[in-house]
Amino acid sequence: MFPIIPANSVAADSGNSEGIFGFGSTGSDSSITNLVSNTGVVASDTAGVGTARYVLGACEYGGDKGIFGFGYSTADSGLVSITNLVSNAGVVASDQAATTGTARQCPAACSYGEDKGIFGYGHTGDVSSLTNLVSNAGVVASDVAGVGTARYHLAACEYGEDKGIFGFGLTHAHLGGQLSVTNLVSNTGVVASDQAATTGTARCNLVACSYGEDKGIFGFGEGSVSMTNLVSNTGVVASDTAGVGTGRQQLGATQYGGDKGIFGFGSGLTNVTNLVSNTGVVASDQAATTGTARQYLKACSFN
Repeated sequence: MFPIIPANSVAADSGNSEGIFGFGSTGSDSSITNLVSNTGVVASDTAGVGTARYVLGACEYGGDKGIFGFGYSTADSGLVSITNLVSNAGVVASDQAATTGTARQCPAACSYGEDKGIFGYGHTGDVSSLTNLVSNAGVVASDVAGVGTARYHLAACEYGEDKGIFGFGLTHAHLGGQLSVTNLVSNTGVVASDQAATTGTARCNLVACSYGEDKGIFGFGEGSVSMTNLVSNTGVVASDTAGVGTGRQQLGATQYGGDKGIFGFGSGLTNVTNLVSNTGVVASDQAATTGTARQYLKACSFN
């Protein structure tokens, strides 16, 4: 006998089909965005909405929406805790009232629990390990006391379908403080203590995104490298994979197409992109997009 399936049921969504790159620095603060189609095509600029800023964070929430948050705004003379929600159609909303989270720059963010998000770490005037949870309605909670090594210029992504991982980063202004430390995030948003250093090369100014429905990838970073490190569906970070594509730092990355990823933009003010297959293979440079070249931007998925 065949199972009875209610008429209004739908298959579980394994991942969002579109993405968005946003904000960053073109030489001055920016709030422009670029949508990513379900085939990995990056669209031309969408006029900026919200406070122009850079060195911010971004992640998915609500299953099909996104949020940009925190960063540095020259116009506001420093660190901000501003957030901007992204609808499931990729429309960026105006600034939400300042959150209760501590203003900071260079945090990382990822989704967890299938429909929530978390901002973590960053620089508040000193290196930090505090976190702020994002509800499935896009509300950013007050600070949670830090767990793990305080750092900034790190990266984060989802893995295992409902968990997250923060990884790598910088402990202070001197590049001798680069790390390969990782911290896992449970499906209830609890950040674990430092895992033993991974076999990946310590670095900062890298990015990460999910791929393959339940895995992740860290890539690129300080020194304008292009190496990557795959994350298994149990949160284990693999050793370095030889770089593909133009080495760079200060770029963005997001999932697209449900099970693939894209790295884009970055240092040297470039708009180069590199697609990631659903098996974690990074492709060579795509032709430069029509988006404005910039660095210190962030990206997340939606829809």
